[in-house]
Amino acid sequence: MPDDETLLADIDRFLDELDPPPEDLVQRVQFALELENLDVEVARWERLDELAGVRSTATGTITFTVSDLTVMINLTKIGKTHRIDGWLVPAGEYEVEVRVAEQGTFATVADEGGRFVLEGVPQGTTQILVHLGAGPRRRTVVTPTVVL
Repeated sequence: MPDDETLLADIDRFLDELDPPPEDLVQRVQFALELENLDVEVARWERLDELAGVRSTATGTITFTVSDLTVMINLTKIGKTHRIDGWLVPAGEYEVEVRVAEQGTFATVADEGGRFVLEGVPQGTTQILVHLGAGPRRRTVVTPTVVL
């Protein structure tokens, strides 16, 4: 009978072979921690069309919700980049940022109807931030990550 340390080492090797952690796990954690000092509300997945988990299939619609805001985005793959068409409810001219790990931030402002478009968004771990209001009443809503 092997000792505990040998048994645990064997289990560790077994798990590494059958279910290794994702190669980009460290990158995902670092990406998420970049928002650590922001006061944000995290939206939740509402509906997934054409998407499995957090990996996109190049096109599809995702809806996120948080208390009083709904964010719906449609992803369209164009070559090596993506076009993000989005709608905010309730509608308003809110600032919208798309963060892509190791690629930077892409920003726009939704029109009075809550519609926004970002083109040329590169592949990678992605989050959307919506900034509502201004001054001391400003709040930020962030979506879960999506891997484009």
